[in-house]
Amino acid sequence: MLTPRQKLPALLTLCLALLAPFPAQAAGRPGDWSAAQASARAVPRDPVVFVHGYNADPGVWGALREDLRAAGYADSELFSWGYDTHRSVNEVLAGQLGGYVEQVRRQTGAARVDIVAHSFGSLVSRWYVKFGGGTETVNHWVSLAGPNHGTSTAWGCALWDQACRDMTPGSYVAKNLASGDETPGAVKYATFWSDCDEVVNPDGSVPLTGAANTPVGCLGHNDLLGDDGTSAGVRAFLGR
Repeated sequence: MLTPRQKLPALLTLCLALLAPFPAQAAGRPGDWSAAQASARAVPRDPVVFVHGYNADPGVWGALREDLRAAGYADSELFSWGYDTHRSVNEVLAGQLGGYVEQVRRQTGAARVDIVAHSFGSLVSRWYVKFGGGTETVNHWVSLAGPNHGTSTAWGCALWDQACRDMTPGSYVAKNLASGDETPGAVKYATFWSDCDEVVNPDGSVPLTGAANTPVGCLGHNDLLGDDGTSAGVRAFLGR
């Protein structure tokens, strides 16, 4: 645990990083689809549910949504879930995500969805998959810079914020998600992590046993959201 003298810098690091401007979103692309792209759009695929991170909102997914549309996804296959990021992972948020997934499945008729999560959203969606029935409803699960084993920077706001407590190393959430099989069921798991992440500390918190763990190089915590290489990796993984 951090000392009182260490907590203030840690809090400032967490808040400044998470409140920093997100990557600029790409401008809309014209609808001049090639025959191959049109054919790809006709092929049934799992809808994608995006789960943003702490102190963020669904708007952070603009660049990745645009890349998926360019790859053949229709808007009707892309869903961005918004939620209160200061609530409890296990008591509140995972259940709310489960309800949203059920709405998406009813709306699209899909048996399963793919989940792409950033940062804190990784914990929320992992709890849903592992303990909320998501092993039956999720096909691909992707974590971008998720504090999957906790992050020491969360101690800076853990005193007053439940989500920060859930993100601390050794928290109830971190311990239960790490217990037994970290990647249960037939779900395909992937993580993308940076060795320059100023929010997730240590960097090795992101990878999971049993997942396809991909280092993206030296990128900031929020930079993974707009990075072309990371986007290409996510799209390739969803296509497996």
